[in-house]
Amino acid sequence: MDLRREALAALAHAQWSAWWDYAFSMATLNEEGSLTFPVWAVERWQRQAATPYAQLPESEKDSDRAEADKVLALLTFGKREA
Repeated sequence: MDLRREALAALAHAQWSAWWDYAFSMATLNEEGSLTFPVWAVERWQRQAATPYAQLPESEKDSDRAEADKVLALLTFGKREA
């Protein structure tokens, strides 16, 4: 088993589930089980999804950088010195 691969997969799942926990916390649960998201959230997430990384505001890049740092930490963990 490739431990780095498993660690990266676990991180990907943690990032994905954290995002959905956040997104669901912004929504209203309707009686029939559907969710309603506030307009501000939908507009922001659509804008972010449509914007290339290089054009994001620095504050939003910082959020992506923090997630990238988690990946980099796993990629260098246990790496043998040459």
